[in-house]
Amino acid sequence: MIEFNRVTKTYHGVRALDEVSFSVRPGTVTGFLGPNGAGKSTALRVLAGLARPTSGSATVLGRPYTELERPGFDVGTLLDAGAHHPGRTGREVLTLGALLLGLPRSRVEEVLELVGLTVKESRRVVGGYSLGMRQRLGIGHALLGRPRALLLDEPANGLDPQGIQWMRTLLRGLAGEGCAVLLSSHLLYEVEQVADHIVMIGRGRVLADGTVAELGAGRGLERTFLDLTAEADRSLA
Repeated sequence: MIEFNRVTKTYHGVRALDEVSFSVRPGTVTGFLGPNGAGKSTALRVLAGLARPTSGSATVLGRPYTELERPGFDVGTLLDAGAHHPGRTGREVLTLGALLLGLPRSRVEEVLELVGLTVKESRRVVGGYSLGMRQRLGIGHALLGRPRALLLDEPANGLDPQGIQWMRTLLRGLAGEGCAVLLSSHLLYEVEQVADHIVMIGRGRVLADGTVAELGAGRGLERTFLDLTAEADRSLA
């Protein structure tokens, strides 16, 4: 379970998050939708223990990230596809992660196959990877410990159509195994194809929280999203 309970985050007097509350149940993919600057990345940083909430709490499996005993096995994160050292090979990145978690080197081979990086690609330095390859590597790194929760920030960026289809299949498979997946994006159509549940955010506030069918009833999910974000902009203008 992933849970936000009235999380507020203020930077220099500006509320990046304003009493954000929602949850992600095990076995589901929740799409976290909002335009650029809506607060999605800030929320994920708070959840991953990289930023402290000004008030409220964000927990994974009932605890703040910083209090998890084995975070690499509890929650996998992809917050920045460019975070890995550009001078290391993809294989080295995964091997270091596996060693830190006490995993056998065979897990590296499993993950490379899972994310579709070939032997040749795994031996190239990350600085020479395309954005799509870095996304695959980042997802693989997040999955090393077979976590029970997964946090992904804009994972479809840089993926070609085949890669996007692969990602949909992967995330649905992980949810089917009981993983709680939180997928942040501004690409409504892609999220709609894979998510069970949608949380819409704008100007740091939760604008809607429901299933794809509920939020799209009558006028369609895209129209709901556009109307709600426009309303949020007007209310704070």
